[in-house]
Formats: sequence, C-alpha cells, structure tokens
Amino acid sequence: MPSKRRTFSAFAKILLILTFVCGLFVAGGYYVMTNFEPLDTRERPEPGCRLALAEGRYDMEITQAMNAATVGGVAFSRDLPEEAVTVAFATVWQESTFYNVEYGDRDSLGLFQQRPSQEWGDPEEILDPVFSSRSFYDELVEVNGWEDLPVYEAAQRVQRSAHGFAYDQHEDLSADMADSLTGALGATVTCWFDEETLDSMRAGDADVAAAEDEMARVFGTDPAELPVPEGGEGQTGDLGWAMSLWAVVHAEEYGITSVSYGDQRWRASDGMDGAQDWTEIEDASQDTGGRVVLR
Repeated sequence: MPSKRRTFSAFAKILLILTFVCGLFVAGGYYVMTNFEPLDTRERPEPGCRLALAEGRYDMEITQAMNAATVGGVAFSRDLPEEAVTVAFATVWQESTFYNVEYGDRDSLGLFQQRPSQEWGDPEEILDPVFSSRSFYDELVEVNGWEDLPVYEAAQRVQRSAHGFAYDQHEDLSADMADSLTGALGATVTCWFDEETLDSMRAGDADVAAAEDEMARVFGTDPAELPVPEGGEGQTGDLGWAMSLWAVVHAEEYGITSVSYGDQRWRASDGMDGAQDWTEIEDASQDTGGRVVLR
C-alpha cells in the first residue's frame, strides 16, 4: 500500500502539470489578443433605408423609400400642403406598398394602380412615379373640400376603389412619413448598402447632373436655385431638406456617396454601426447654407 508521502507527491506533480498547461493557454490567449485584429462576427444588415418618425424608427426597402420620396417631392411642384402627401401615401400603401408594379386588377398599373382605360395615361406614363403622382394630386385638388375630409375618404374620392375604407388603416404611418419626407423634421432619413454596391459607388463618379435634373423634375424647382422663397400659404415642410432626403434614398442610382445641407452631412455606409446618421459639419466654412450639395 503506497505511503501518504508518495500519494501527495503524485498529486503535486499533476497539479504542477495542470498549472503549466493553464499558463500556456493564458499566455497564448494574451498573444492572440494583442497581436491579431478580432474578427467581426456581426451579421451585416440587408441594404435598406430608415426613417426617424415621431413615433419611432421605420425601415423600408430602398426601392420603397425612393418611390415614397418622389411621391412626397411632387407635392412641392404643386404647392400642396403636407396633408396632401398623407393622402397620397395612404393610397400608395394600400394600392402597391410603394412598389412600382407593372400589374394589378384588370389594367391597373404603378404606385397608385391607375388604369389606362380610365384615362389616367398611357402605361409608360403611369409607370413613371413622377407622372402618376402629379396625376393623383391633380385629381385630389379637384375634390371639393378635400382638406376637411378624412384621409380615407379623400383618397377614395380620387381612386373610386371597391374597398375605399381600407385607406384608413394607413393614415397614422402616412402622416408620420409625410412629416419626415417633406423635410419638416430635418435630417430624418438614412440608407445603407451592401459592400459590393458601396465599393462600386466609391470607385465611380457620382452623376450629380442627372440627379439634379431629376430633382428639378420631381420638385418643380432646380436645386441650383436654392434657397428659394417660401412656398404658398398651404405649403409645409422644407424644400431643401426634402431634396436632400430624396438624394439620400436615390444615392445608389446616381452613385452619390455624400449629401450635405446646411451644417449637416450624410455619407454612404454599409450600416454596420447601425445606419449612419447625418453628422454635423465641423468646419463652418463648409456649411452649405440653403444649398443641397451632392458628391
């Protein structure tokens, strides 16, 4: 039978070996931590846009945000109040969820599901978000007292849908979106992109001229003419901010990597740190005043 001394000696050797092995693990871990960059295991977000609304954040696909910004922007060209944008948004949510679809009930097409057979225009015209938005607003203002009607009823007077009350369910979200996309709340919209798209945007040259031409078509005002006098009595929002937000959601289309307005700047990102919000321009000499500057 082994003595207590020999048993203790064997135990001490095992303890010594374990201590040595643990020391190696600690030393190895410290070496890795101090000599290698940690792997970023966070899942990259899908490309998208985020609206900061009065009731919280709301995410949209980039295509949806592009169409929403255009529908809202066209209201400026008609010198219409924010309430008109709310009616338009509620309509588009119900009809197409902001996808410019090439199909619908019978011959209905586009964002508002307008029908060529009902003299809304040719298919190519209806599938142009600017044209279809103008058509909707032109019909809306012909509705006597539309401003005093419930949103769903104003929408139904234009659309003549079989389910007119359905527009009502979109009123609250549409009103919040109108606050945001008409520029009334300032820097409330940001978008982010996948790595491949972002690399392509940064490597190419932004087509600023094409973006500004389209902004002039949407808003009815050439961005080069900003700042402009305030709109009519009913107009709400901020034209410069509305144009800036429109440029953000259309950044991928035109290769835009930077949008600046006043003392705020947005830069295209992959959204890994959350969608990159607008940041203050620290150099006061770079303040754009009332101009929208695209890069």
